[in-house]
Amino acid sequence: MDVVTVDIGGTHARFAIAEVADGRVVSLGEPVTLKTAEHASLQTAWEAFGATQQRPLPRAAAIAVASPVGGDVIKLTNNPWIIRPALIPDRLGVDDYVLINDFGAIGHAVAQAPESEFLHLAGPEQPFAPTGVLTVCGPGTGLGVAQVLRTTDRYHVLETEGGHVDYAPLDGIEDAFVKHLRKKFTRVSTERIVAGPGIIAIYETLAEIEGRAIQRFDDKAIWTMALEGRDSLALAALDRFCLSLGAVAGDLALAHGAKGVVIAGGLGLRLKEHFSRSGFAERFAAKGRFQQMMAAIPVKLIIHPQPGLYGAAAAFAQEHTS
Repeated sequence: MDVVTVDIGGTHARFAIAEVADGRVVSLGEPVTLKTAEHASLQTAWEAFGATQQRPLPRAAAIAVASPVGGDVIKLTNNPWIIRPALIPDRLGVDDYVLINDFGAIGHAVAQAPESEFLHLAGPEQPFAPTGVLTVCGPGTGLGVAQVLRTTDRYHVLETEGGHVDYAPLDGIEDAFVKHLRKKFTRVSTERIVAGPGIIAIYETLAEIEGRAIQRFDDKAIWTMALEGRDSLALAALDRFCLSLGAVAGDLALAHGAKGVVIAGGLGLRLKEHFSRSGFAERFAAKGRFQQMMAAIPVKLIIHPQPGLYGAAAAFAQEHTS
């Protein structure tokens, strides 16, 4: 069957038609990206997407939202849209739907994407074990964390708030990150550093260590300078970010008893050329007595261009066609 799959973030809402059958995604059509600021609601954006199609929209929807899912009203993060789940069938003209958190959708994408959609980052270069836990973490505006539990005939996605555990510094420079952030926050969680905006604290702390006058940049500017290689301090901040991400991914794998780890998210994809030369793999495995065990865990980057759309469709397929 066909389903409209939707991935709603703070700035953009992405739509596509997916074909699903037997609990899995068969195909994903060409995505259409709309700016949320140019549409009053999900319904009007849905109608705008429908106008781009050459046929009536399917009467089924798979919707991923950048917000916790639950309750009678969902207010999206960084997006003024309000979604009332009880009204979705009437407003969108659908008979069946799934509403899922955006990182939950990433978990479904990890569970169903073919091996060709993963890039090796660390550990043995081999497919994931067919059963057991996969840890999924994705740095973006925050740090998304999920678990995918795969059994012999099914899988389960477990959404978590793992990005909010305490950050554990591993050397003097990382001690300085925590000291810098404690000026503003009583408690320094992992996502204060290992998320897109965290590059600001890293950059400013490195400037303090070198006795430089601190220049105030937003995170987008620092990431641009780092990825273009035109600012040595921003490049050092990028390397430090990758080190911390490796350490955090390893901590999560230990806590989850994971047999594999997946790095996800748009920021992770932008960093794919930097992981191998940043010390990410060494930090992932550096867990003292468990170093040998950690070094045997495959770590991969999901490179699917639309994991949110794919994953939302996968969630619908698992619930309605399996």
